[in-house]
Amino acid sequence: MAAVAARGFRALAPDLRGFGDSSAPAEPAAYTILHVVGDVVALLDHLRLPKVVVVGHDLGAQAAWHLCLFRPDRVRAVVALGVPFFPRSPGPVSEMFAARGDGFYITQYQEPGRTERAFNRYAAATVLKKFYSIKLDDLTAPPGVEIIDFLESSSSPLPWITEEELGQYAEKFQKSGFTGPLNYYRMMDTNWMLTAPWHGAKITVPAKFIGGEKDTGVQSFGIKHYIESGAFKFSVPDLEVAIIEGHHYLQQEQAERVNSEILSFLDKLSGEETPK
Repeated sequence: MAAVAARGFRALAPDLRGFGDSSAPAEPAAYTILHVVGDVVALLDHLRLPKVVVVGHDLGAQAAWHLCLFRPDRVRAVVALGVPFFPRSPGPVSEMFAARGDGFYITQYQEPGRTERAFNRYAAATVLKKFYSIKLDDLTAPPGVEIIDFLESSSSPLPWITEEELGQYAEKFQKSGFTGPLNYYRMMDTNWMLTAPWHGAKITVPAKFIGGEKDTGVQSFGIKHYIESGAFKFSVPDLEVAIIEGHHYLQQEQAERVNSEILSFLDKLSGEETPK
């Protein structure tokens, strides 16, 4: 935020519903992609911002992509970290993950209360450390084992997050719980049904995707091929891709590089808007 503000931009960072200081409804149905994008549009209306550049990471990236899909009139451009835009699949998302078995983390998340009970066996800071240390092979637990019990925390401190920062994040999760974040995963099939009117639709605004070359999300599920094959650009025609050194939490692990990538994109946009 400081980096873009220093260039003269107004920077806003709202917490998604279920996270941080935002409200956290308990029922999964309150977390559809229509609710999430609706929150963003309501915020823009409240602040009287007709059009913005939107930047998001992971679940925030999905919110950003769908804001572009549903309301391109409110988006000047988009920068997404970690999660590319995927066109709507031919069938429900749950069918794609069923073959991975009950140990697959998204499958375990589906049952309300199950993962919350498992997470609650650990301090919130420990849960976060386990996910910050995640590796490609950690996505599926052995039979009968909860994913959080299977994950192992890094044996050494992570260089890109201080204990103080970790404690601040943990405090927020301690306050709001993990049900809200998990409910996003529980709405995957509902989102598939709700987005039927946009089947085959493309992202039409200028877009930049920033991914980590060692990111589990980029290396798994055929995503690397999707990015490199041209299929990604087919769905997002005005696309720029930057794969940089790092893992999933690039905005923390490679903060200066990510700032540079975002600012260069913003500079390019500003140049395009300058009268010739």
